[in-house]
Amino acid sequence: MGWIPKVEEKKHVCQKCHGKLEFDVKMQRTDQCPHCRADLHCCKNCEYWDASAYNECKEHIAEYIPDRETANRCTFFRFRSGSPEDNTARIDASKAKLESLFRKK
Repeated sequence: MGWIPKVEEKKHVCQKCHGKLEFDVKMQRTDQCPHCRADLHCCKNCEYWDASAYNECKEHIAEYIPDRETANRCTFFRFRSGSPEDNTARIDASKAKLESLFRKK
């Protein structure tokens, strides 16, 4: 018998209302959240979005997009798995560690 990797179920949530999302077909650029009608193909729903990165995007060759919450035509878009709070908590923990390093005694 061969080794079978464990497949993690992806959980998608809207960046605005945090409502759970399920996709039966591939998401389109114009799709909206069924709960709050927010655009889904936006930077804040993308796995490359990072408020602390240059242009707020971890993809280095992506063009600058001024509005991170509206639909855009970015070709690097990949829907983030997990909730936005997961990323926020990680960023807050990193900031706390940095502050403790540079705290004056």
